[in-house]
Amino acid sequence: MGLFKAKKEEEVRTIGVLTSGGDAPGMNAAVRAAVRTAVHAGMKVKGIRRGYSGLLEEDFIDMTTRSVSDIIQKGGTILYTARCPEMLRPEGPEKAAYICRKNGIDALVVIGGDGSYRGALEISKHGVNVVAIPGTIDLDVASSDYTIGFDTALNTAMEAIDRVRDTSASHERCSIIEVMGRKAGHIALWCGIANGAEEILIPERYDYEEQNIIDRIAERKKLGKKLHIIINAEGVGDSNGMAKRIEAATGLETRATIIGYIQRGGSPTCRDRVFASAMGARAVDILIAGAENRAICFRKGEFTDIDLAEAIAMKKDIDTELWDISRKLCR
Repeated sequence: MGLFKAKKEEEVRTIGVLTSGGDAPGMNAAVRAAVRTAVHAGMKVKGIRRGYSGLLEEDFIDMTTRSVSDIIQKGGTILYTARCPEMLRPEGPEKAAYICRKNGIDALVVIGGDGSYRGALEISKHGVNVVAIPGTIDLDVASSDYTIGFDTALNTAMEAIDRVRDTSASHERCSIIEVMGRKAGHIALWCGIANGAEEILIPERYDYEEQNIIDRIAERKKLGKKLHIIINAEGVGDSNGMAKRIEAATGLETRATIIGYIQRGGSPTCRDRVFASAMGARAVDILIAGAENRAICFRKGEFTDIDLAEAIAMKKDIDTELWDISRKLCR
């Protein structure tokens, strides 16, 4: 279940909690769990609004168990989130660490994706203890098999694709449906299988040989197939242009639908609520036990934690078994 370091003489008395990067359904559940676990242990909690931007601007609120009532079912994040270019400059993390010490914050709980992890690591180099929790719909934090928000976003996209599929079938169309995933194709792959797509385009595997797709569509059309669904990841993109080229080449009416930000919103699924709660609680528990600079993970069926620098150094590819299965099912 992960290794805890020996308890330090100076215990963590006050923690700061922030959400950073893109919002993800379930972030509120993680915030709630972290706050209530800390209060239960007699600690003080400062909520940091608007991520690292709010930290640098000292936009803090004192949080209690009442502060996080009635939020577990809500999408987004009550602490708000924002991008922070200043954290990419050397003086940013140094200033963040200074502000933490100035405000008596002994440790930070950071909920976000890869960029948020990197910001947390840079702050830790200036003497502030940090614990990172994977919160991103893209499932692209390499150290964890699960990231907060993926399950909800996946189900939102799947349901939207089902609806587009219905109308596409009625009009005997080819539909290119673009889902989120700028650098990672996990949503596209899972939806491609779940929605019975004929083509799945993801940045990790797409060869940009569009003519091959056109040829396969034309062949299926000859065999009498009237509905063609292409799931396209945001990182491949150009869905509208692709639709025009396919229609011109095949004579098949083709439309592009970009699902967009509805994948980020909405009430989190049970899985996202429970997993986020477990991760938020664990983050505080390991701080109480004396851990330093860790990343919370769900790996091989259990919640654990690893060194933050080690987590950031890890690389993540698409699930090769699922990809191979999709190749057999896409016909």
